[in-house]
Amino acid sequence: MADILKRDERIPEHLAGRRLDQTAAEMFPEFSRERLKSWIQQGELTLNGRSARPKDKVFGGERLSLDTRLEEETRWEAQDIPLAIVYEDDDVLVVDKPAGLVVHPAAGNPDGTLLNALLHHEPKLAAIPRAGIVHRLDKETTGLMMVAKTLAAQTALVEQLQARTVSREYDAIVVGAMTAGGTVDAPIGRHPKDRQRQAVTASGKPAVTHYRVKERFRAHTHVRCRLETGRTHQIRVHLAHVRYPLVGDPVYGGRLKLPAGAGDELKTLLREFPRQALHAHKLRFDHPASGAPVECQAPLPDDMFLLLDALREDTEAER
Repeated sequence: MADILKRDERIPEHLAGRRLDQTAAEMFPEFSRERLKSWIQQGELTLNGRSARPKDKVFGGERLSLDTRLEEETRWEAQDIPLAIVYEDDDVLVVDKPAGLVVHPAAGNPDGTLLNALLHHEPKLAAIPRAGIVHRLDKETTGLMMVAKTLAAQTALVEQLQARTVSREYDAIVVGAMTAGGTVDAPIGRHPKDRQRQAVTASGKPAVTHYRVKERFRAHTHVRCRLETGRTHQIRVHLAHVRYPLVGDPVYGGRLKLPAGAGDELKTLLREFPRQALHAHKLRFDHPASGAPVECQAPLPDDMFLLLDALREDTEAER
């Protein structure tokens, strides 16, 4: 039997001027844009209690109300893909995502994703939007992701993300020897010329990344990043913006830079590092049912561990 889904929220003032379907996607990120548009067209997602068109502009302050039956998603296939589960109970699970695993099916990746793996692990997730996924990691970024196992848990976790009460910390290895940590407070949006990239742009959404030095090497730094917001490619864009791009980042990293006098092992590791050196190592949130704090950690993956070891050896050799 399909679950009844009811949501009623006031549109924030900062969304004034946006289309209704864009506003709905911002306020209800757990649902696909296609599904939200369909609900608007069917009159199940209303503006101040009245039907509206997806393209209608909002002014801020209106009530956005959703009243629908949540039918099971049948277009995604359950697939037996190994999952590294860090935490699980009746309401939520936390997985340690490996590099190379896409989170959600899309053009170019119709299956073989984390979502397909989740459906195999827990078939009842087919009744939850996006199989309970509430946030994402890039394909080549490793680390922790939380997944809701009930509709109520998903709503609670999304609300925590929107309220910025979820703590997410990342390990990153960047090009350049940082002298100190800091904060990047710079809006992120689509790149004005390359639609496949993100960029710091005045018309973007607010984005804040805090970073601190964990270990400094001759020409690289191991940094610990904490997100206040969760924009697409946020850490990658922000660190490149302050001229410390991630090692191995094919989009924002620029040309390969090898430290002068580096040994063959380090040069090979840097040349062949297969992805952006970014790992979501710590996740903290309030349990969606009990309210108790939940904190999970995931160790560094082997590729980053080996690179850090080689950077240490290179730095020691120069002393």
